[in-house]
Amino acid sequence: MPPRPKKPARPLSFYNPFQAARERLEALVRVAPPAVPPPPPPACGETDEEIFAREMAGVQPLPGGGRRAVVPQAVPPPVRRSEDAEVMAALADLVQGHGAWDIADTDEYIEGIAPGLDRRLLTRLRRGDFAVQAHLDLHGLRSEEARERVETFIEQARRRRHRCVLIIHGRGLNSKDQIPVLKERVRVWLLRGRIARSVLCFTTARPIDGGAGAVYVLLRK
Repeated sequence: MPPRPKKPARPLSFYNPFQAARERLEALVRVAPPAVPPPPPPACGETDEEIFAREMAGVQPLPGGGRRAVVPQAVPPPVRRSEDAEVMAALADLVQGHGAWDIADTDEYIEGIAPGLDRRLLTRLRRGDFAVQAHLDLHGLRSEEARERVETFIEQARRRRHRCVLIIHGRGLNSKDQIPVLKERVRVWLLRGRIARSVLCFTTARPIDGGAGAVYVLLRK
């Protein structure tokens, strides 16, 4: 019995996990839209204005988007005051205590502060941060009588719990040789001795309170 002919062997098939993805990619490539051609180059010799007009052809402005022209307002010329008016205004500010004039660097200015105190307290007293609660005028008094008046005045002010008082000593314009004797005596009394024990600090008053002819005194509590 003759042998049976052998059947041809079937090719072995292998599973390819990327086959489906490859087929989808090829399908997308086949249906991809053609590339948009670049815009034609501007014609030779076109100006920038012609190119802009061609590109903006058919563009319509938005309704209500117009801008109103801003009319500049006329600036009035600066008012120039006469020199006399400026001098009078400066003097008025000085009398009211608002002027920039400062006598701290002159011989008419006096001040003093107890040891160990912050000098910012003196600055506050000098610029008028403390309200004056009582005052004493020493005009026409001799030195010894003035000292007694100052001692009594300071004692009464402390009993009444006053913090800031004003002593008017004058500028000595009517004294012999126009020397401010009482002013110097008051400075010494406030710095040393019995009166000084009640004083925290003192400084020449502002022009509105007598200026160089008076002194603010800040008392201990």
